[in-house]
Amino acid sequence: MKKLVTIKNVIISVAILIVLWEILYLASDFDALLFPSPASAGKALAEMCENGVLAQNIGASMYRFAVGYISSVVIAVFLGLMLGRLPKVFQYINPVLQLLRPISPTAWMPFIVLLCGIGDVPAIVIIFIAAFFPVLLSTVAAVKNIDPIYFRVSENFGIKQPELMWKVVFPAAFPQIANGIHLALGTAWIFLVAGEMVGAQSGLGYQIIDARNNIRADILLATIFVIGFLGLILDALLKLLEKRVLKGWGI
Repeated sequence: MKKLVTIKNVIISVAILIVLWEILYLASDFDALLFPSPASAGKALAEMCENGVLAQNIGASMYRFAVGYISSVVIAVFLGLMLGRLPKVFQYINPVLQLLRPISPTAWMPFIVLLCGIGDVPAIVIIFIAAFFPVLLSTVAAVKNIDPIYFRVSENFGIKQPELMWKVVFPAAFPQIANGIHLALGTAWIFLVAGEMVGAQSGLGYQIIDARNNIRADILLATIFVIGFLGLILDALLKLLEKRVLKGWGI
C-alpha cells in the first residue's frame, strides 16, 4: 500500500510539472525550436527510442556511472573506516581533504583529458572524484560517533581485528555512512553529465551537447527529463538496498 501511495505521488508530481510546462509554453513568445512543448519533447523521446539512440546513450552513461560510483564508494568507505579508527593520522590528512573537497570535479577535466584522452575514462574519473569526498568524510564521522560501549562489549567477547571492523564498526556506522552514500549518488549523477559533455563521444551528456549543436531543443529537453527520471530510479534502488542491509543486520 505504501509503495502504491509513493508511485501515485510521483505520477501526480510529474503531471503537475508537465502541466506547468505546457502553460509556460503557451504563455511564452519563444519560438518552438528554442522552447518546445511537452508534446514535441514526447515525440523526440519516441524518436530516440525508435532509432535506438536513447538506449545506447543510457547504456554508456550507466556503465560509466556504475564503474566510477561503485569504485569510489568502496574505496572511500574502506579508507573512512581505517581513518575513523586512527584519529591521530586523520588529523594530518583532514586539512588536505578539506583543501581538495571544495574544488569542482570538472576543474580537473583538462588534466584528466590530457592524461587519459577522451572516452570513458574522463567521465569515470569525474564521477569517482564527485562521490569520493562525501562518502569518505561521512564514514570517518560515523566511526567517530560510534558509542564506546560497542568496543567494550567487543573486548569482553574477545573480538579483535579484522572481525571488529566488519562485524562491529561497519554495521554500527552504516546508517550514517548511508547518508553520505545518498548524497554522493546525486552529486556523482550530476557530474556524470558534465563529464560526458567534455570527454565523451556518447552518453546522455554528449546527447545534450549534440542536441544543442543541431538546434534540437526538443531532444535536449527530452534528454533532461530522462536524466532526472533515471536519477529518481537510482535513488529509489539505493534506498531499497539500504533497507535490505539494515534488515539483514536486524536494525
